[in-house]
Amino acid sequence: MKRILLVLLAGVLICMASCSKKEKETAMSNIDQNTIEATIKALQQKYGDASSARYQRSVPQAASLWTAQDGTPDQFQAFCLEHFVADSAELEYMAATLQANLESLWGCFNKIGVDLKLHIHVDGPEATSLDELFGGFDPAAHFDDDMYEQKIAFIVVLNFPFYSLDEKNQLGKTWSRQQWAYARLGDLFTSRVPAMCNQQLANQLAAADNYISNYNIMMGQLRDDNGNALFPDMALITHWGLRDELKTHYNQGQEGLNKQRIIYQVMRRIIDQSIPQCVINNNQYLWAPYSNTVTDLDGHQVKAEAEPLTRYQYFLDNFHAMQQVDRYNPMYPTAIDRAFNADMEVSYDEIEQLFTTFCSSPEVAQVARLIEQRTGRKLEPFDIWYDGFKSRSSINEDELTAKTQRLYPNKEAFASQGMPSILKFLGFNPEKSQFICSHVTVDPSRGAGHAWESNMRCDNARLRTRIGANGMDYKGYNIAVHEFGHNVEQTITLHDVDHYILKGVPNTGFTEALAFVFQTRDLEMLGYNDNNADKDALATLDIFWGCYEIMGVSLVDMYSWHWLYEHPDATAQQLKDQVIAIAQQVWNQYFAPNLGEPDSPILAIYSHMIDSPLYLPNYPYGHIIQFQLEQQLRGKCIADEIQRIYPAGRLTPQNWMRHAVGSEVSTQPLLKAASEAVAQLAGK
Repeated sequence: MKRILLVLLAGVLICMASCSKKEKETAMSNIDQNTIEATIKALQQKYGDASSARYQRSVPQAASLWTAQDGTPDQFQAFCLEHFVADSAELEYMAATLQANLESLWGCFNKIGVDLKLHIHVDGPEATSLDELFGGFDPAAHFDDDMYEQKIAFIVVLNFPFYSLDEKNQLGKTWSRQQWAYARLGDLFTSRVPAMCNQQLANQLAAADNYISNYNIMMGQLRDDNGNALFPDMALITHWGLRDELKTHYNQGQEGLNKQRIIYQVMRRIIDQSIPQCVINNNQYLWAPYSNTVTDLDGHQVKAEAEPLTRYQYFLDNFHAMQQVDRYNPMYPTAIDRAFNADMEVSYDEIEQLFTTFCSSPEVAQVARLIEQRTGRKLEPFDIWYDGFKSRSSINEDELTAKTQRLYPNKEAFASQGMPSILKFLGFNPEKSQFICSHVTVDPSRGAGHAWESNMRCDNARLRTRIGANGMDYKGYNIAVHEFGHNVEQTITLHDVDHYILKGVPNTGFTEALAFVFQTRDLEMLGYNDNNADKDALATLDIFWGCYEIMGVSLVDMYSWHWLYEHPDATAQQLKDQVIAIAQQVWNQYFAPNLGEPDSPILAIYSHMIDSPLYLPNYPYGHIIQFQLEQQLRGKCIADEIQRIYPAGRLTPQNWMRHAVGSEVSTQPLLKAASEAVAQLAGK
């Protein structure tokens, strides 16, 4: 493993050096304001004022991206006069041609990426250094360079201008579907990032993903300070597996509480990097997390070095890789801008306000007191993952695992029986069910599990979850149901959307929302009917508490990136100290009053902070959307509503929500419903 990481690091450093050299060689735009005005005037003389709204906007945008290597100012003007399209029918044909060709390009790039990462993502023999190098290769890294060199990018910018997020939110209220498609074409080329920088970023993220994918804790090797083993032999990936295991012990009394506390201690060791290096993904040692002592299998204590600052070095390397891309993004000059304004299409400030208002609401304290009542004890930090509002909290997980392993002994069984049964449960007709299932491929995951979309209609989406030698256990099934929700969205928003460029959803929060809709019904899909009169109230509180937890984690991620941009020369040690300090500050402000233990660092445990930069805010945003979506689905056929809502495709979040549920994204419905649910359950 060390050799693999050294090879990858060497590649990253070479790419960073090449990227910096490329930056020096790349000139700024050589088109001045006089040329821009002369070009606009020439277009006005040629085409009149009918298209002036477009060329008044698009010519300056194209000029900002045109450099000396593209041609002289006179050549720029000649290019604009030759390639601007005024006729609406010709423009429509151009848009159709672009979308057909983009589907071919993006679809093939995506399929190549899936194939090259197969040995990294799918369970099997240990990945070799060659597998890792291929897995870090980005087949689309040269796409933008090639499009600019061929002048295709300039034709797109010239004819389909870019609109800001504010403009899309306001103007988009009255846009036709074609206007939305044209606006999304305008989003294609807003920067000129050299291919070497894109490849360097891909290499870095692949290395971080590999680190997290192989970060397992051997639970059978854990010992309390009395030498007692608390868990069977199983490898749990951090943080997902540890968190999900912790959740399963809420109905097991003191024994379950002891297990939860030792998992919490393991997490603390991971966060502060005091975890012994030798116990990570290694079953040859016994580890007592409280005393942090390590013995060999014969019981002899051994000297164990702590993991070096690996976790935070990857975090820091991600930041530096993003910095290399920043300088080529005039519209979105930081990773924070790109994550929020470009990817989520919700501003950082709006998200922060949404989350902090929620976390400081009086409803949080109400729900916390209810959980104390239900657990019969004072809450502890790990109770941010309280799972007692779910129906499965009263069902032994061994029973659930026995059933899922019997039903789904292998990936073929889940593909041929599991997916169709899920769709039938939700109300899809046999024809649509068969169509969706035929476009999803199931694989056993090496990591925690994920869904990988297809970018062309002749290819399949991928569903990955952990499938053991004895079949799919309940955790694997629960993840599979969630990921299948993604696959259903991915398939519908690729095949049923009227313009290819509008495929998908506004941001990952919206695909997470549908995945949550699937996942919360996993027990019903297994035949466990919940006739509890408090079912809806419990479901509301489950979403509410999940929002509270992941909003805190997201704020830590957001504030950590904000700090990095203010301290770009920070060391890994300084970053570690600051991430822990930020986690403690967020904890003390929003969580300690309800869950005790001042200065807990637990909000810094999430692996997304290491392998998926600034992805975390999508989860709570998705929970908010999920709740509003669940209210819309209540009393209706879920399949019919999914097929009505999701073909809207990639509008901005607020425009999509107005179409889906008739109102914009808001936490108020969830806060109100949570207060009502607490009142309903109080004393029960």
